[in-house]
Amino acid sequence: MAETREQIIGLADELIRERGFNAFSYSDISEPLGIRNSAVHYHFPTKADLGEAVVDAELERVAGFRRELGGLPGDEQLKQLVSVFYKSSKLRLICLMGSLTPDYNTFEEPLRGKVGEMCKEVLSWVTEALGKAREEGRLRFEGEARDRALLVISSLLSSLLLSRVLGKETFQRMLDQVLQDLGAAWRIKDI
Repeated sequence: MAETREQIIGLADELIRERGFNAFSYSDISEPLGIRNSAVHYHFPTKADLGEAVVDAELERVAGFRRELGGLPGDEQLKQLVSVFYKSSKLRLICLMGSLTPDYNTFEEPLRGKVGEMCKEVLSWVTEALGKAREEGRLRFEGEARDRALLVISSLLSSLLLSRVLGKETFQRMLDQVLQDLGAAWRIKDI
């Protein structure tokens, strides 16, 4: 039973990243898994319930990354985050945050709250990493770390979107420019 639930969450995560939240149905999950729609409804009575579970799983991953990488220099934490996005770009997938935020206004609570929580958690992590990297002298930028984090995150999100249309090299070009502007000692080719 728990295995089926996890398979449903995993496939929903993939579908959201590939198509968007509002562009898949329970049959898109039940058919590949060889189960009935009622089995999906058993675990997740509403699609919003499923969306919450997907976001909860992502929040756990982000928390795990933060714990695992927290002792690294700030720029190395950023490098690890960028590498996750780079892998997504190669697969032509959008990150969960980038897939869910365009549909945000169509969500009801508590899914809206979960998406907001995810965005705040990622922003907090990037803000901390950038602030730490600047204190360590490993990155340089003007202004508040939070404001720079917003720019970095928006570049990561938009690079995935534009890479779908303009090609995989778009991710590298965009992020290498961001890294150059931050004074990072590494580029996408180093990942």
